[in-house]
Amino acid sequence: MKSPPSSSSSSSSSMGVLRKPRLSPYLFTLLTFIVFITILYGEDFICIFGQLEPIPGRAISRPVLGVDLGLVKKREKLAFAIGKREEKCDVFKGRWVRDELSRPLYEESECPYIQPQLTCREHGRPDTEYQKWRWQPHGCDLPSFNATLMLETLRGKRMMFVGDSLNRGQYVSMICLLHRLIPEHAKSMKSYNNDALTVFRAKDYNASIEFYWAPFLLKSNSDNAVVHRVSDRIVRRGSINKHGKHWKGVDILVFNTYLWWMTGLDIKILKGSFEDEEKDIIEVSAEDAYRMAMRSMLRWVRKNMDRKKTRVFFTSMSPTHGKGIEWGGEPGETCYNQTTIIEDSNYWDSNSRKTIMNVIAEEFSKSKFPITFLNITQLSSYRKDAHTSIYKKQWSPLTAEQLANPVSYADCVHWCLPGLQDTWNELLFSKLFYP
Repeated sequence: MKSPPSSSSSSSSSMGVLRKPRLSPYLFTLLTFIVFITILYGEDFICIFGQLEPIPGRAISRPVLGVDLGLVKKREKLAFAIGKREEKCDVFKGRWVRDELSRPLYEESECPYIQPQLTCREHGRPDTEYQKWRWQPHGCDLPSFNATLMLETLRGKRMMFVGDSLNRGQYVSMICLLHRLIPEHAKSMKSYNNDALTVFRAKDYNASIEFYWAPFLLKSNSDNAVVHRVSDRIVRRGSINKHGKHWKGVDILVFNTYLWWMTGLDIKILKGSFEDEEKDIIEVSAEDAYRMAMRSMLRWVRKNMDRKKTRVFFTSMSPTHGKGIEWGGEPGETCYNQTTIIEDSNYWDSNSRKTIMNVIAEEFSKSKFPITFLNITQLSSYRKDAHTSIYKKQWSPLTAEQLANPVSYADCVHWCLPGLQDTWNELLFSKLFYP
């Protein structure tokens, strides 16, 4: 007959059971929740604690025109940034307000660098109302353009605008905003490469602000900066390095390309060389051709720009105002004689293709290099008053018929300076220093 177990052995057995590790169901639930949140919001935590730079495809702003052009969260501090804006502040959404105290930011007669195609007052424009509007974002303010900060930032550096005549206008606006701080003997402007490259130098700062003519970014039969008015436009595929070699070494790069793609027809794409006797040309839609250009540009940027030291901007399409009926005007009315803005916040220029904006959004979201998008399209669409219209140097003498009908030759594409494009540079300034 077995003796009953002793009290000591029973005690030891009980202690052995108590020593086995047991996980509280409450602790297990908590750990599971922490793991789930870490996986789901990991990048957001990194962003909060690490000041991350944009990760393509992760949107932080509300959609623009049905697509999201806010390119995202931050991985590291962007070059030249000295601060940041309120997260809910979209500087591209707002309204125009009259401001006779601070506008214009300079006088047309004070800036000798404005091209005669943009000097509206010199060419007879009687009013100055177009100069007295300031862009006011909803719920926040644009930082004042600080010319001293801009020049000090450019010390020892190059800033370049690349694109068509609209980008040239923004380039000239930037120079007009800065040049008054530079003594006459310490600044110069010269053109190179048959006028394809224009360079403004601030000698005391060892800085340059440059413009490079490349309306398609890729090589084309419209690359002559002076004689480029060809109706049968042809763009060579995969040819961005033809122009890109002149952009290397730039610290701040501002691209634009849009107007020259909008022929109303399919775009002719050259597969081979312009020197080939028999040219291999295909025709594709404007959207497909534009996508090809965006991919080439983004590839070039990724290979040639240093994300830690340089910044790249892309200015969206500039609207036109050639059809007054779109804003409630009379049939046949254009930007000619327009002295007021469009106050309908929902107005959209029909010539500005939303499909092109979609292409930009789709391709930029894949970019491994952060591109800052300057969405000037909507805010500029309200400014039917700001075009050069008939008040500019004409490329050729006007006929008697044209003179009798000013609407027929009014330029509703380009903008008077000072004027709207100064606002574009205020937005550029804001995004450069307060991204």
